Amino acid sequence: MHSNEFFLFDTGQATDVGCHREVNEDSFLTRPDYGVWAVSDGMGGHAAGDFASQTIVRELNSIGVPSSAEDLQARFMQRLTRANEIIVQHAVELGWGTIGSTVVALLIHGEEYAIIWSGDSRAYLLLDGHLVQQSRDHTEVRALLDAGSITAEEAAQWPRKNVITRAIGVTDFPHCDSVTGRLQSGAVFVLCSDGLNEHLTDAEIAQHAASLPPQQSCNAMIAETLARGARDNVTVVTVNCRRLPPPVANELSEDDITVQLEGGVVGQ
Repeated sequence: MHSNEFFLFDTGQATDVGCHREVNEDSFLTRPDYGVWAVSDGMGGHAAGDFASQTIVRELNSIGVPSSAEDLQARFMQRLTRANEIIVQHAVELGWGTIGSTVVALLIHGEEYAIIWSGDSRAYLLLDGHLVQQSRDHTEVRALLDAGSITAEEAAQWPRKNVITRAIGVTDFPHCDSVTGRLQSGAVFVLCSDGLNEHLTDAEIAQHAASLPPQQSCNAMIAETLARGARDNVTVVTVNCRRLPPPVANELSEDDITVQLEGGVVGQ
């Protein structure tokens, strides 16, 4: 566990290659000391998608300790812009089609939080028993739904429902959306790649996040996804936030900092 001057954070994280893929193109980052948690889901195949997601995680891992919420968001976008440049250049060097990666991140400083995303990796907020998706999928099917061109029933069977309309590394500059809010005690954030919500409903995600400690809930969600066939790589990060009565200083342990890359876990 780790804390800032207002909240105690308990983090869980888990990833799996799934049942049909040979390479895990997902990556994640948990840096509670920086106030940063992120999930990225690469696309483009081996030596491309995994490179893209890992590049995002590596760049975000250099954010450092911010001085304010605004500083944290600025540092985040600076690193994401650098990752975008590296991915674009790598695609040129490979000499084949576009590669890239989604990203969804939770940023917390003091009592403020921000969620920033590009693509269809999701962020949820569970509060007082209610789970609400904070991000909005950057996908073709979501755009069609928003335009009223298709119904929810049609969307569920849409043949191109996994086609994303934004990602890091596919344009000259990152195109992200964000939401901000004030942190409340008891809030649980869930970040995941689409490999999770393809197999688990929002209600099932809420049940796991509400009934189990963070690491156990992540493990259980991954296990259930695998049991249902896990057609894609699957990654989930959960963050439980509890208000501290007075400000306290907790020493950060190595267990609090984890970078997940394809092929293993690197402790910082």
